[in-house]
Amino acid sequence: MAKEYGSAAQWQEDLYQVLRHNGVTLFCYVPDGGHKTLINRSIEDPDVVSVPLTTEEEGVAMCAGCHLGGTKSVLLMQSSGVGNCVNMFALVKNGLFPFVTLITMRGEFGEMNPWQIPMGQGVQPVVEAMGLHCLRAMTPSEVVPTAQAAMDMAYKSNQGVAVLLTQKLIGAKPF
Repeated sequence: MAKEYGSAAQWQEDLYQVLRHNGVTLFCYVPDGGHKTLINRSIEDPDVVSVPLTTEEEGVAMCAGCHLGGTKSVLLMQSSGVGNCVNMFALVKNGLFPFVTLITMRGEFGEMNPWQIPMGQGVQPVVEAMGLHCLRAMTPSEVVPTAQAAMDMAYKSNQGVAVLLTQKLIGAKPF
């Protein structure tokens, strides 16, 4: 039986903890079921700021501004939102801003919506073409080390890093 898309799992709590352990205090997001646990935890946590966005590219600029203000951030989005960010990714590359985005993937393993498949196939090539590094987490045991690697690459080397949380990990939406 397929797992419910975005259903709570221990890896999601562990992911929130690794982000907090690394000093992330701003979580910006466009609402997404795959990020439900991270979004809810950030809303409930009095020590962080949780900002819903109207569009994903706002989050890229918000994360850059957060760095200029001396704090750490993460942008949560679904793969279909990557297309909205292409121009803004140049800000990360040219400004040498540390940047971490966690992307819940669609259009991969078990996808039932044909409209999600093209962007799902294009996420990694597009992100890499814009100068960001792409790391994939395919199993629960890969989530924490992948997130830690992303935080290290971003904040110790001033790099942009996208962590792709694959559909094998999060499950496929039934629509």
